[in-house]
Amino acid sequence: MSAAPLFIHRPAGAAAPLVFDSPHSGIEYPPDFSPAASRDQIATTWDAHVDTLFRGVTEAGAVLIAATFPRAYLDTNRAADDIDPELLAEPWPEPVVLSDHARRGMGLIRRYALPGVPMYHRRLTVAEVRRRIDEFHLPYREALRREIDAAAARHGHVWHFNCHSMKSRGNAMNTDSGRARPDLVIGDRDGTSSDPAVTRWVAAHFSGLGYRVQVNDPYRGADIVRTHGDPTRGRCSVQIEINRALYMDEATCEPGPGFGRLQEHLTGFARAAAARLGSRAV
Repeated sequence: MSAAPLFIHRPAGAAAPLVFDSPHSGIEYPPDFSPAASRDQIATTWDAHVDTLFRGVTEAGAVLIAATFPRAYLDTNRAADDIDPELLAEPWPEPVVLSDHARRGMGLIRRYALPGVPMYHRRLTVAEVRRRIDEFHLPYREALRREIDAAAARHGHVWHFNCHSMKSRGNAMNTDSGRARPDLVIGDRDGTSSDPAVTRWVAAHFSGLGYRVQVNDPYRGADIVRTHGDPTRGRCSVQIEINRALYMDEATCEPGPGFGRLQEHLTGFARAAAARLGSRAV
């Protein structure tokens, strides 16, 4: 396990008001992670190689943050109080705000790896969950906050992109179970985490490259974009979901023939965003 729960890649040259983060691309198991689910089952929860796909954004002046630990261990894209009581061996001593994700077994600490596949043999203690929050969730979210705040202070505005991958077809734990998915889903929580004009520009950029793009369907964006998006203050936070079939073998998680092309397009997207922000026009 890496010493740090996250890494930060910074631009070598001038910084642009751009921050990218990949909260689910880590796969290094912490020492106390003893799941009942197999590694192959847990790999289905992994945003495999997303940090590598976006690595070139630093060439455009962006900062890239990525987790090193698995989302199956703790999901930094959930609020710290999104704690599933069915996972605990004892009552949580603080208020809990349960999300729809947690009700489906995908909260801060996952109850299921896949539909009908429990993540653990046993219930977790309050001390175990609190340690995960303190040592993994809080450092990641604090690092992201610092980078977004710094970019906004330096430039007066910032675009933040929360980066993910999605299965090519929804499963029984998803709201779109059984449906084939588009190439990309752009989410802004129905226009609340980003200026809708920015969201439209992002969607149009990828559509112009030939990708099938949907907005806020089936993914609107979760707690990270909800927390950091404040378009009235010049802070636009947008979630990007990429169909895994575009760049990898979903059965083996190995990069596929489309990996290099997609990586180039994502680097080009960051350059286009930096140019757009440089002109201060949407």
